[in-house]
Amino acid sequence: MTEDLSPAERYAAARERAVEQATALAGFREMYEFGLDPFQIDACRALEAGKGVLVAAPTGSGKTIVGEFAVHLALLQGKKCFYTTPIKALSNQKYADLSKRYGADKVGLLTGDNSVNSDAPVVVMTTEVLRNMLYSGSQSLLNLGYVVMDEVHYLSDRFRGAVWEEVIIHLQESVTLVSLSATVSNAEEFGDWLDTVRGDTQVIVSEHRPVPLFQHVLAGRRMYDLFEEGEGQRKAVNPDLTRMARMEASRSYNPRDRRKGKMVREADRERERRQRSRIWTPGRPEVIDRLDSEGLLPAITFIFSRAACEAAVQQCLHAGLRLNGEEARAQVREIVEERTAAIPDEDLHVLGYYEWLEGLERGIAAHHAGMLPTFKEVVEELFVRGLVRAVFATETLALGINMPARSVVLEKLVKWNGEQHADITPGEYTQLTGRAGRRGIDVEGHAVVLWQRAMSPEHLAGLAGTRTYPLRSSFKPSYNMAVNLVEQFGRHRSRELLETSFAQFQADKSVVGISRQVQKNEEGLEGYKASMTCHLGDFEEYARLRRELKDRETELAKQGANQRRAAAATALEKLRPGDVIHVPTGKYAGLALVLDPGIPAGRVNGHRGFEHQDGPRPLVLTAERQVKRLAAMDFPVPVEALERMRIPKSFNARSPQSRRDLASALRTKAGHIVPERHRKGRAAAADDREIARLRTELRAHPCHGCDEREDHARWAERYHRLRRDTVQLERRIEGRTNTIARTFDRVVALLTELDYLRGDEVTQNGKRLARLYGELDLLASECLREGVWEGLSPAELAACVSALVFEARAADDALAPKLPSGKVKASLGEMVRIWGRLDALEEEFKINQAEGVGQREPDLGFAWSAYMWASDKGLDEVLREAEMPAGDFVRWCKQVIDVLGQISAAAPREGSTVAKNARKAVDQLLRGVVAYSSVG
Repeated sequence: MTEDLSPAERYAAARERAVEQATALAGFREMYEFGLDPFQIDACRALEAGKGVLVAAPTGSGKTIVGEFAVHLALLQGKKCFYTTPIKALSNQKYADLSKRYGADKVGLLTGDNSVNSDAPVVVMTTEVLRNMLYSGSQSLLNLGYVVMDEVHYLSDRFRGAVWEEVIIHLQESVTLVSLSATVSNAEEFGDWLDTVRGDTQVIVSEHRPVPLFQHVLAGRRMYDLFEEGEGQRKAVNPDLTRMARMEASRSYNPRDRRKGKMVREADRERERRQRSRIWTPGRPEVIDRLDSEGLLPAITFIFSRAACEAAVQQCLHAGLRLNGEEARAQVREIVEERTAAIPDEDLHVLGYYEWLEGLERGIAAHHAGMLPTFKEVVEELFVRGLVRAVFATETLALGINMPARSVVLEKLVKWNGEQHADITPGEYTQLTGRAGRRGIDVEGHAVVLWQRAMSPEHLAGLAGTRTYPLRSSFKPSYNMAVNLVEQFGRHRSRELLETSFAQFQADKSVVGISRQVQKNEEGLEGYKASMTCHLGDFEEYARLRRELKDRETELAKQGANQRRAAAATALEKLRPGDVIHVPTGKYAGLALVLDPGIPAGRVNGHRGFEHQDGPRPLVLTAERQVKRLAAMDFPVPVEALERMRIPKSFNARSPQSRRDLASALRTKAGHIVPERHRKGRAAAADDREIARLRTELRAHPCHGCDEREDHARWAERYHRLRRDTVQLERRIEGRTNTIARTFDRVVALLTELDYLRGDEVTQNGKRLARLYGELDLLASECLREGVWEGLSPAELAACVSALVFEARAADDALAPKLPSGKVKASLGEMVRIWGRLDALEEEFKINQAEGVGQREPDLGFAWSAYMWASDKGLDEVLREAEMPAGDFVRWCKQVIDVLGQISAAAPREGSTVAKNARKAVDQLLRGVVAYSSVG
């Protein structure tokens, strides 16, 4: 429409185009076949203007373009750019992308596993690698111009989030920071903080999905739209779904209704049967077949269980599903054989290679953390190429790996969070469904949720309609962080730096809202006080007497419960292996045989010594053939041995046959015995003088005779509750001010006690701790200091170091782990003793593990596996003994290798064998499946 412009306007537009052509952005845009979105252009312009940027946009919207522009600017300006990612797989993928675009000579890679061309002007790395560089003052930081932090919302991660804040705080002011985040609801707050600590930062938020997402529910043979078609932001839930949920909830026909005297007409029953026949949860093969017929493949089905992912593939194979033709099958086999050529045949058999390959050839695969990394990478490559069209995955696939699909299927809206089954959050739902819709390929993406009994369409609509979730800091000062900060900045400056953390920024902002609430509460208290006034006397005093009476009664009830628990615990302490008992209550109530009384001298299965906190926890065999470790709650009353039985030496708790035989003998021996019923004693409150005194005072008080006494009492109770809440709010205000600095002070005090710090001086012990990163950094340092690992062979050292990284997935009812004998057992015992000493010190200095600071107990569950692998045992034997998937085994080995590398750098060079043996242990672990890698 330039002909409609005046000559002056045409001249101005031409000038603007000329200026635009002279920018770095113009040259960058020409590198891409597609045009950039407005949010990408805004972010790139801000970067070229010298500003930092925070880009918050949905998954799959192309925010990494902004990170790639930072790379482009660095190369133009002759500076370095570090591109950081949260996970190694994403680092590998980004390294491949950038190498392809800029050439392998200009791009490097640094992860825990690989170091490729690390002096290149552009280096892709995990965030932890950059953090370690900052603390060590690495020469690689010279001439650093840009840092891209991809997936910066990881800052919320409970275990690793602090690393992101450490990097943001400690980077030189001259470095321009590019933060790329999923859509978060408090991007402006995070941007305000970045502005405070990094200088001028532009916040760019995009809610727009380049590929629109449609939400569906699959029930029986029908695919329902979740929302009704309509205009506006507030979409109504499909009434068909609401009606279906209501009908299922009503369950009008019940076979027992006749017995209750209700007559249900045959016609009503028939109508309901017809309705119900349309509602069921389709099977996995049925779902994939349905998606295929509707043109909705490729699809990722999220199942929150590794075993269920593998089972889903098998179900599809048994159902005869084939999603690939002959040509695609041949391509799959060629790619798979090329990628797995380095794996010996005997290992392939152990890893289930042939079953895995059969699924891939048919276009079906699983993807989860328990898989061998090479197998996962092959699945990712085949999926992107369109040669695998149905993937069953755990939620780890949603964490940044570039594997978009046309459709995403969610089997359930509930997942196990490590402690309980909990509903997935709107943020998790957004992250999972964000994979649906491939930019430049699909016109639309589809999120399909399978119908489940008792599903609420309104709840699902809430998940789908809430596009964002808040970013919450998980920052806490660690021991390693403390010595590194003090060494670089001294205590006072370190304290000030920690006060600039996002955690403290959020805490300080929240205090404003709490202060307002305190003011409101104080106004409410005045009103309550007026309403409880009594003309006969001081009702506040009368209410206090009533509360004291109630508190005393509650206290006595608790004392009684504690005495009963103590009696039960004393009885448990008398149990011996071979005692036959009757478990009085709980899931495993009934006859049981004691295998282990549960009062060990050391740790059990990686958990803080329960024998000091929860009392004995006997391991028993129930009459139903289950071997379980019981808790105090299973014994509300004292238990006595009803009989004695001999436990055969050959008994193996892991053998079903062994359990069956011994349980049968148990039922034969004691099945006829009826346990005595426990009689309750007289309540303590009946004879308590304090309760008698308070009751007398109450009856004598003037307000006791008031006609409106109970009305006044209700107002008094409200006054008391609001006063208690107000006091708690005031404590929260006090507790949130300088919280990070106060925690830092406690950490520094403990390190001073152990001679890691002397004022602003970092001692030799502290310099050693500064090289040890990890959850158990202080324990590792103390083990080096006390020479716990001296004289161990490389395999023995690997076994001991495994206790610093491993954490069992299973609950603590498992049997004690198998350990190598001799020096290893003694060294592990010494490590547990040192941990006990540190644990007591942490309690003394008020360092709380629940707040994310402190040392958890070392877990010995991987020691035997690490020892066998480092001793050159075969994969088949090691995995069989380890009882864990290959992917988990490889991941734990790599973590052990990482810590061994740190130990070799931190251990003394003279008069010690640890550094040399740590390097040898790395070489002995880094073989076979552990050594297979896609890069380097």
